[in-house]
Amino acid sequence: MARRAALALTVALLASSALTACSTEGPASAPAAGVTTGSGGAITMGFAQVGAESGWRTANTKSVQEAAKKAGIELKFSDAQQKQENQIKAIRTFIQQKVDVIAFSPVVESGWDTVLKEAKDAGIPVILTDRAVDTKDTTLYKTFLGSDFVKEGKSAGEWLTGAYANEQGPVNIVELQGTTGSAPANDRKAGFADAIGADGKFKIVASQTGDFTRAKGKEVMQAFLKSQKDIDVLYAHNDDMALGAIQAIEESGKKPGTDIKVISVDGIKDAFVAMTEGKINVVVECNPMLGDQLMELAKKVVAGESVPTRVETQEGVFPQDKAAAALPTRTY
Repeated sequence: MARRAALALTVALLASSALTACSTEGPASAPAAGVTTGSGGAITMGFAQVGAESGWRTANTKSVQEAAKKAGIELKFSDAQQKQENQIKAIRTFIQQKVDVIAFSPVVESGWDTVLKEAKDAGIPVILTDRAVDTKDTTLYKTFLGSDFVKEGKSAGEWLTGAYANEQGPVNIVELQGTTGSAPANDRKAGFADAIGADGKFKIVASQTGDFTRAKGKEVMQAFLKSQKDIDVLYAHNDDMALGAIQAIEESGKKPGTDIKVISVDGIKDAFVAMTEGKINVVVECNPMLGDQLMELAKKVVAGESVPTRVETQEGVFPQDKAAAALPTRTY
């Protein structure tokens, strides 16, 4: 009997010990602020990039990759090659891999609710970078880090109205839009139209997508030059399209920046060089160096900290007479 009693006491003690261990397992294994239980204790981020369609995008990718390394965040990177279906596939792969946070710059604005709900259901926070999404359910992502594209379009339009304030008109404008359906294309178009809309002398006589690429920008500008007899101004939604269009203008025998005023958005180094050569009249800046801010936001959302729903980057407007002074400071 004594042996049985001792055995029962031993079993009871072991069970009590196991129960105590289970009750303390959660707090004991909880990660420190900003750190997860991913690979080696580091945060794992899945990043679905739009592609490599422009100098701006290349600089943006480099910024994200370098910032992740500096922050000690493991980065799983995917290039969507400007196709929404590739981004959706990448996000689903990140969910299957159980990353700690997903960040992406959406190719287009609409069509994200289903995959974002999948990420939310999996408990993986999402950060939008550079471009927003069109959704009624703002709980599907934690925050949006990027530029105000409407403001950029307005800045471009305000420069134009100021430059032509004393002109009688008409002022015929051709517009090179970004990727159809994308946030920057939609918003830069809307902001520009709003800025020039009050003065009837400004007329957008042709508007077509150039897909944010230099080659397409040249191709569409060639078509504009053939179809439009009088073009006073080119408004390009990004520098790469503007630079391609400049080639087309020069090949037609006209002088970009003089015969046709050129307005562009982004602020890559090549555009500033073109401004110093008199080929671009003004560049509205859109800052691609979002990496450090993104990593800080990632640490906070993974740690469960509250973050602003909108984090705007600081940017400027550079007319031609400021290009030479600003050129040495351009890092992309």
